[in-house]
Amino acid sequence: MNNRLITVDPAIMMGKPVITGTRITVESLLDRFAAGETIDQMLEAHPRLTKEAIFAAFAFAADTLRSDIIYPISDKAA
Repeated sequence: MNNRLITVDPAIMMGKPVITGTRITVESLLDRFAAGETIDQMLEAHPRLTKEAIFAAFAFAADTLRSDIIYPISDKAA
């Protein structure tokens, strides 16, 4: 992962991981991609965003999920 492209700072977006130099969160990029938005659409919506930064966000998310944390999933309706 390219760590220089992702920043985690409590003073920026309440400490959520963001694309360095922006207020674009990794979370927002994942949400947009999951909703069907293409990388080209994300780049068009955010002129300062780069394809390399989007891929760094995806890698950051994958690395985070790969850690030794258990994510319980309930089969009960909330």
